[in-house]
Amino acid sequence: MNTADDAALTAATESVSVIIPVCNEQDSLEELIRQIEAGVGAACVQWEAILIDDGSTDRSWSIIERLSTAMPNVHGICFRRNFGKAAALTAGMNRATGQLLLMMDADLQDDPAEFPDMLKKLNSGFDVVNGWKQRRLDPWHKVYPSRVFNWMVSSLTGLSLHDHNCGLKLFRAEVAREIRLYGELHRFIPVLAFSRGFRVTEVPVHHRPREFGYSKYGVRRFLRGLLDLVTVKFLTSFGRRPLHALGGTGLAFLAAGLVGLGWLGLKWLLVRTGLVPPETIGQRPLLAYSAASTLLGAQILSLGLIAELIIANSQQPQECFSIRQQTDQPHDNRSE
Repeated sequence: MNTADDAALTAATESVSVIIPVCNEQDSLEELIRQIEAGVGAACVQWEAILIDDGSTDRSWSIIERLSTAMPNVHGICFRRNFGKAAALTAGMNRATGQLLLMMDADLQDDPAEFPDMLKKLNSGFDVVNGWKQRRLDPWHKVYPSRVFNWMVSSLTGLSLHDHNCGLKLFRAEVAREIRLYGELHRFIPVLAFSRGFRVTEVPVHHRPREFGYSKYGVRRFLRGLLDLVTVKFLTSFGRRPLHALGGTGLAFLAAGLVGLGWLGLKWLLVRTGLVPPETIGQRPLLAYSAASTLLGAQILSLGLIAELIIANSQQPQECFSIRQQTDQPHDNRSE
C-alpha cells in the first residue's frame, strides 16, 4: 500500500475496536496482539483490542490481564462461565469505543494484516465488510458442509456471500447499535445488518492453518446453524410483523375448515328437506377433518395475535451473560 492510500485510510477513520472472543487460547494471545499492533495499528490513528474470556479453563485470563497492564489499549472482559460467542461479541461491542469494529477469532487463523484492504473496501461506500476465505485450510468434512450452509443462507436471505461464517468482519459502530445477538446469531451479522438497510460486501482474505488449540466446529454446531438460519429468516422477514408469517397459514386452515363444515351443513339441510337421499353426516371423515382444520387455523391466528401483542409491549431484554471481572472501567458507548 502506498503513502497516499495510508493517508486516505488514516483520514477516513479515527478509531478501531478489535473485538476478540477467547476460549482456551492461551498459546496464541501474545502473538495475536503483536500481529494486531502490526496490522491494524499501522493503518489507523487509534486502535484498541477487547479480549473477552468466554469461560476459559486455561491461563487465558491471566495472560489477558498481563497484556492489558502492559498495553493501555488492550482491555479484557472475563465471563463467569462460557456463554457462547454471540454473548462475548455483544459484551465486546458494548465496551467498544471505536467508530469501526473489527471482529476476529483468537486462534491466529484470521490475519490482522487484512485490515487495511478491508478498511479501504469499507470506505468505498459500505457499512459491513465480510471476509471470504477463498482457500480454506480446513478438513473436507468442514469445508463442504460450510459451502452448503452458505448457499442456503444466501438463498433464503437474499444476501449473496461466499462465506457467511467467516470470523473476520469489519463494520461501523452504528451497525452494532442496531442489531442484537443471542444464541449463535453472530454468524449472521451481515444478514441482520442487510435486513436493516446497511450496505454489505465481502473481500477475499487469507486463511491460515491453526497452530494452537483445537477447532470448536462440529456436527452439532452445523445443526444449530441450520436452526438459527430459520430464526434469522423469520426475524429478518417477519420480526416486527409475526402475524404476517402465521396469518397466511392460519387463514388457509381456517378457510378450509369452514368450507368443509359449510358443505356438510348444506348437505344436512338438503337431507332434512328431502331433496337428497338420507345419509349420516356425523360419520363422514370430512366432519372431523373440517373441525380440526378450523380449530388449528384459529389457534395459529391466535398465536400470531399474541406475538404481535408481545412485540408491541416488549422492552429491551437483559443481557444474556454475566461479567465477573474487567481489566479497567468501561466506556458506555451506547448513549452516544
